[in-house]
Amino acid sequence: MATAPPTVPAVDIDAAVAFTQDLVRLRTVNAAGAAEVERPAALLVQRLFTAFGWTYDVVEVAPGRPNTVAVVEGGGGEGPTLMFEGHIDVVTEGDPADWSVDPYAALIRDGRLWGRGAADMKSGVAAMIYAVRALQLAGPFPGRIVVGVLCDEEGLMLGAKAFAASPLARSVDAVIVCEPEGYEVCTSARGGIRLRLDLHGVMAHGAMPQEARSPIVAGARVVDALAAVQTWAEERYGTHPHAGRVTVTPTVLLGGDPDQLNVIPAHGVVGVDVRTVPGTDHTELIDRVGKSACEAAAAVGVDVGLTVVDDRPAVEIAEDHPVVSALVAGHRQVHGAAPPFGAVPGTTDGTILTRDAGLPTVVYGPGGKWIAHQKDEYVEVREIGEYARVYAAAARTFLTGGAR
Repeated sequence: MATAPPTVPAVDIDAAVAFTQDLVRLRTVNAAGAAEVERPAALLVQRLFTAFGWTYDVVEVAPGRPNTVAVVEGGGGEGPTLMFEGHIDVVTEGDPADWSVDPYAALIRDGRLWGRGAADMKSGVAAMIYAVRALQLAGPFPGRIVVGVLCDEEGLMLGAKAFAASPLARSVDAVIVCEPEGYEVCTSARGGIRLRLDLHGVMAHGAMPQEARSPIVAGARVVDALAAVQTWAEERYGTHPHAGRVTVTPTVLLGGDPDQLNVIPAHGVVGVDVRTVPGTDHTELIDRVGKSACEAAAAVGVDVGLTVVDDRPAVEIAEDHPVVSALVAGHRQVHGAAPPFGAVPGTTDGTILTRDAGLPTVVYGPGGKWIAHQKDEYVEVREIGEYARVYAAAARTFLTGGAR
């Protein structure tokens, strides 16, 4: 006789949606110099954890920037430790006049929950919390689940770095990062290198350019050189089946004073955002950028100083890893078909957890992959419940060894 497939733990979907709204209403913008960012939302999370009777720790990574991490014991004997991870800081909404809705009203309209952070990623945080609660209420399970609500993902990922250095991280067997990926199970994430190129020339009067060594002219040459570096990198590292190709993108070009249009400045800056794919040698690529920039600027007598502002590797997990298989099984239980595999176009906290703590990470969460950081951000309301149910089913499969 065929064995009936296990039922998906019953999730309190209405509560998960309401909690998403409560989080979105809090303006937790990751802005430089802010007195606090995540704290109001973290307090909301902590109150919920307390109501559930969960044991949790709060670590103040920076002033007003707490990590809130709960450990939920399964009560079903020895087993692995699975972590669900999300962040509650958001990027700025920009000019609210550009939005068709109030970015912090958490309005539900046309089946969508609108607002900054609705997709990236307060709905994912709500879904993972209520998934774990559903699994807990469904009865004992082996092992335990770590629920990590971390700070500063939209900045330098201080929360992930702090957790990766903690003793608890050493006990985690795998991590599901609940970022918005549009039903894809993302087994890879592109790496990110942020570079600053400082151009040092000689100041002169605009009427006497022969006396100057212009960082403006050098900057234009450097931008052209960066396009050549990208072409080289595309040929060198090829095309990843999910993550695509390396990109080398100028993002900042500064030099001179708009109120001094008759002055050639002495100094300028070119900022570069490099995105890499698994297999990219970051040291080799950084050296190539630096050499190409120096050669381009030297043609007009300008020196270049290169600073690596941040360096995050591309990461990848095997498609047959138990946590990936568990997610695929959970998705199939809820949706009736296997999900596609994909890649995160940027980096996530999972990048840091893999780099610094060696944790296997996979990314899967509610919301469209391309909606993050845009005006009129939204998440489909139905997705909050769908993803929570997938998380609960995946967790049970992983913890009981069903994916092994």
